[in-house]
Parts: sequence; structure tokens; C-alpha cells
Amino acid sequence: MSDRDALLFVPLGGAGEIGCNLYLYGHRGRWLMVDCGIGFGDERVPGIEIIMADPAFIAERRTDLAGLVLTHGHEDHLGAIAYLWDQLGCPIYATGFTADLLRPKLRDEGLESEVDLRIVEPGKPFSVGPFGLEFVSMTHSIPEPNLLAIRTKAGLVVHTGDWKLDPDPVIDGLADEAALIRLGKEGVVALVGDSTNIFTEGRSGSESAVRDSLFTLIASYAGRRLAVTCFATNVGRVDSIARAARAAGRSVALVGRSLWKIDQVGRAHGYFKGLPPFLSDADAARLPPETVLYICTGSQGEARSALAKAASGDHPNLSLGAGDVVIFSSRIIPGNEKDIFAVQNGLARRGVEVVTEEDHFVHVSGHPAREELKQLYALLKPAQIIPMHGEERHLSAHALYARELGVPHALVVRDGDLARLAPGPAEVIDTVPIGRLALDGTRLIRIDSAVMKSRHRMIWNGTAVVTVVIDAKGRLAADPRVSALGLLDPETDADILADVEEAVAEAVGALPASAKRDDAQLREAARLAVRRAIHDRFDKKPMTDVHLIRL
Repeated sequence: MSDRDALLFVPLGGAGEIGCNLYLYGHRGRWLMVDCGIGFGDERVPGIEIIMADPAFIAERRTDLAGLVLTHGHEDHLGAIAYLWDQLGCPIYATGFTADLLRPKLRDEGLESEVDLRIVEPGKPFSVGPFGLEFVSMTHSIPEPNLLAIRTKAGLVVHTGDWKLDPDPVIDGLADEAALIRLGKEGVVALVGDSTNIFTEGRSGSESAVRDSLFTLIASYAGRRLAVTCFATNVGRVDSIARAARAAGRSVALVGRSLWKIDQVGRAHGYFKGLPPFLSDADAARLPPETVLYICTGSQGEARSALAKAASGDHPNLSLGAGDVVIFSSRIIPGNEKDIFAVQNGLARRGVEVVTEEDHFVHVSGHPAREELKQLYALLKPAQIIPMHGEERHLSAHALYARELGVPHALVVRDGDLARLAPGPAEVIDTVPIGRLALDGTRLIRIDSAVMKSRHRMIWNGTAVVTVVIDAKGRLAADPRVSALGLLDPETDADILADVEEAVAEAVGALPASAKRDDAQLREAARLAVRRAIHDRFDKKPMTDVHLIRL
């Protein structure tokens, strides 16, 4: 920040990955944060469902953090706020719908009265520190998605958020092309943009086309129990499914808490007009199955979702079996394949017909394909492109595509890269510390912490605990006792455990008298004896803990 006139940009999350979006813009000694979202755990972080960018870099500079602006209400853009709030503490700016999605999360953490949450209307300029800002309405798979215009003395930067150019959306209006043209005439020094669908030719498709397809498809399953799963925040899709069900003579039930939250917020903002109140799954269970359509959470195979429970036969009110149909009106988010296929396989084992986008036209993406990117470039005429919101291959392909279309300059920036966007061509001038935090129960821990490293070791090698009791003369007062969780069964492997215990006794007995009086040396001898005995037998090196008791 030594050059106060420069416009800086640094992603702490969202560059080289899909999820964990957290972006910072720096100018004249102040910082602006755009979005603060979560990602989801995988086999690399055992026992973890939610991860997020570590905000340590900006937390150390929180007095210079002017505000946090939210482009829209998806979890990967706002889901980390409640967990990280004590490190941020700045005003938050969002549209009404997005703010109402955030409030329950703050309430759950006891933060609602502490957070300065300010409502902003698209098209009405507002200021945050030295940044002049404006939301521009776009289309996406959630209401009120916005492109963010960031005006500074160094020039105008456009941050796209998540977007598409849907020619016929089913809720809200079209993208505000007049505003985009106006920004283009003003002069965009840099466009920081979504790269999710850079490999998709043509256009992403329209929600209205999906609605027409769903009307036909749902009507074709007359007489059968029918469930549909989709992203809960896709209000337009939920609306389409519900109207298609009504047209087919079915009542509509919502199954899953996130759907009920969206119903509440959506109706408060004027969505679902003309649709009667949805049924609960308990009420729907009392009706003939062929007269109901169930809209369920679980399109990404979430373990505790309604559909996952139904697939395993554990849902109290939704029982799916032979002859029933489940439509996945969604796509597979990269990384969720195993979980989704597990749910689909569970349904198939129960005799359920599973319908996906591979079978019928049931989904369109909320992100721009190549023709939409080309159209946006033509409207905004950016001097340079900074690809974001994608894995490494997405960012590189997006930069190449921008150059092919005649954009003068494209720069690939990765998490932790500190880039100067203006004046002059964008370039990476430094790096800042980055990391990932994991929500482990009710606490946040670093993914690279000793806790997570130990967890990995226990998964791969198991864990062993040995108890050694020593009398006043330094002799074993009882036989050592060993348990090896994740390695040895105390019933079927009793003989092996006995051999390990004997190895411990021999190691302790062989120590000189001085070592037996030293707790550290005695513990280390017992620990090594357990690890060697198990390694020689199984080629495993378990995490080993020694309980030493002196009488």
C-alpha cells in the first residue's frame, strides 16, 4: 500500500478453485472485501464438511478494512461471514434478498445485533471508504445477483460475481445491459470475472426452457410417486418445479430445512406468487403418493440431506421404492461426484428410477458459457481481464480466450498473489500469506495444523495407546496394556496384542536404572516398542500415546 494511488487486488480464496470466494481491493490505504464464502471438505480433510479462506492477512489490517460487499446470496460467497466475523468487524453491504439469507446465519451465531448490515439497491451508487460502488443487476441461479462496479481515482474495475445472460429468466428481470454499456463507455481498466464455464461453447441456456421441459417431464410420470431435487437457492427452479407439479394435478411438499428457509425469504420478497403454501413432508405422507410432488434437498449428495436419508431408508416421512421416480434438476459440482453417485446408487438399489441431466433437459447452468463471455466483453470493452472463480485450468483457458477476442491484456492471478491493476498493465507485484480454515465441530482450525496432520496419520496408520505401570523401584508393577484402534481387534487379534505388550515389557525392562527414573526416556522406549512391533507385522506406524503410571 506504499503507492496510495495504485489499485491493488488480492484473492485470499476463489482463484485456482471453485468456492471459498474472498477478494480484496486496496486503494489509498484502505481495503474493500468482496464476498466471503465457504467451500466443502473432501477426503483431504477428514471429518470436515466446511472450509473457508483464512482471513489473517486482512484481519491484521482490520482497521483499514472499509467494508464487505456481497455480490449475491450463494454459500460460496457469503457462508463464511458468521464464522469469521470476529476477525473482520466491518460494515456489510448487500441487496435485500441477500441480506435476508445472511441474517439467520448471524442469528445462529448470536451476531445479528452486532453486525452493521446495510441494504443497497442495484443501480444506486454508494461509497465505501475511497471506493465508489454500484451494483448492476445480472441473471444467475439465485435472485438478485449483481456485478459490482468499483470506481477509484486509479480507474474503474468491474467484478462480475456469478452471472449469466439469460434471455428469458423466470424470476427477476434481464441483466441491465444499458448499465453495462454505460460502464463500457466510462472505461473499464480491468474486468475480474467468472471462469466456471469457460470450456462450454455457445450459451448456458435459459431457465424458461428448463421450465417448459419440466412441465412436460413431470406430466409424463402420472400415477407414480415423484421427487425432484435441486439447489435450494435456485428460486426460479423451485418455482418452475412447483408450477409444473400444480399443472400435473399434484400438491407440492418441501423436504429439507434449507428449502423452507428459501420459501420464507422468497415469499417475503414477492417470489412464488400464486402458489399456495407448500406442504410439509409429514402432511404429504398422508396423501396418495401419486398426488404429491416432493421437492427435496440433497442434489449434491449431502450426507444429512432429505434425499440422502430417503435413499438409505432413514427418512421418517419420505419412503422411496420400486416404481418411484427422482429427478436431479441440477448439475454435479466438481468434487461432489462420489457423494452424488452414492445417493443415486442408493436410490437405484431401492428400485427408484433416477433421472439426471444426462437423460432429460432438466438443468441449465447459472454461469456464462463462451458466447456470453464474448457478449460481456463487447459491452464492457475491458482493457484487461483477470480470470477468477475457477480452477487453474479454468483461469488459464479464460485468459487465452480473452486474448483471442482481442482483449489487450489478460493476467492469471492465484490465491495470495498481490496484483496492481492500475495504473499500467496489471501485474503481480508481491504475495501475501494465505491458508484454509476448517470448521471442526464448533471451532475453526487451520487445515495445515497439527490436529489435521494427526488426523491424517490416524486414518492411514491407526492409533495405539499403551499403559505402563511402574513401582517405586522402577520395575513393571503390572503387564503393559496396549490398544490399537483402527488396527487390531481386541477379540480376534488378542494374540498379536499380547506380542506387542511383551515387546513393551522387554523394552522397559532393558532400560538402565537411570532411564527408568526418567519419565521421558521411559515413555519413548514404550512408544518405540509399540511402533516397531506393529510396523514389523503390518508395515504401519500408528500414532502412539503412552500412559505412564508410577506407584
